[in-house]
Amino acid sequence: MRAQDSATGSRSIAAAQTNGGTARGRVRRVGTAGPAPRYGGTLQAALGVVAFSLTFPATAWGLEGFGPWSLVAMRSVLAAVIAGGCLLALRVPLPARRHRAGLAVVAAGVVLGFPLLTTLALQTSSTAHAAVVVGLLPLTTALFSALRVGARPSRTFWLAALAGAAAVIAFTVQQSGGALTGADAYLFGALLVCAAGYTEGGRLARVMPGWQVIGWALVLCLPLSVPATLIALSHEPVHLTAHGVAGLLWVAAGSQFLGLFVWYRGMAAIGIPRASQLQLAQPLLTLVWSVVLLGEQLTPAAPLTAAAVLVCIAVTQRARA
Repeated sequence: MRAQDSATGSRSIAAAQTNGGTARGRVRRVGTAGPAPRYGGTLQAALGVVAFSLTFPATAWGLEGFGPWSLVAMRSVLAAVIAGGCLLALRVPLPARRHRAGLAVVAAGVVLGFPLLTTLALQTSSTAHAAVVVGLLPLTTALFSALRVGARPSRTFWLAALAGAAAVIAFTVQQSGGALTGADAYLFGALLVCAAGYTEGGRLARVMPGWQVIGWALVLCLPLSVPATLIALSHEPVHLTAHGVAGLLWVAAGSQFLGLFVWYRGMAAIGIPRASQLQLAQPLLTLVWSVVLLGEQLTPAAPLTAAAVLVCIAVTQRARA
């Protein structure tokens, strides 16, 4: 009996050691695989921010050749054609019924609402003043994610996010002379609908590829965007210029599809709050593009604000989620 017990005990110990080694191996593999997706997600979200930073200057270019309603409708149609072609080529099945309400929120927020409201605002507002919207967007998106998906960032995260938003707002208001304009109602409305669309898209990107999230949202808008394009073109004059065509192509392919594709992938990888704070750099990038592409002037405060924003972004990326 003792020999049998001893043999049984030896086999149990050996099995436990083997299982323990396997478990430790799994832990090590998980631990080493963790940083790579996070860094990749940060890079993808950052690429999305770069694409978005060109949206306002490209819109200003587009308005040189098209009316505001025509520009918004055509950018949606062109982006939907690109997205729909990808969906058809890859034979992607229709999204599940439970995801369609979320896709409708994405469509209303980032496909229709934000482009329309900001385009209307840019008729009377400079890109510098419109950057106030983007300055508040990271904080608003983080708040939406806390309410919608239960994200609970740390106190350090919130303090850094508030500091970054304050720095961007102070700079952009100073850049625009500190005066509110009639376009501000459009801008703040765009802020709210875009934050809702970002949050819902980031949530959906956890269960389906990011490009399919924006792809289906664009296709969902076709019954509205196609008739809107025809009506708008029949009522608004069109003056084809190099700037107008280039601006239209960028806001359609770059901002509306490719930018949102990498943006939602990044949000799914690193979380909505962290990804949203990368957009603190977007107003400053937009102002750089406005100088290069539109000839607008910057104040000496730009580099100081850029440094403050970069510090805040670094803190939010390292803060405990």
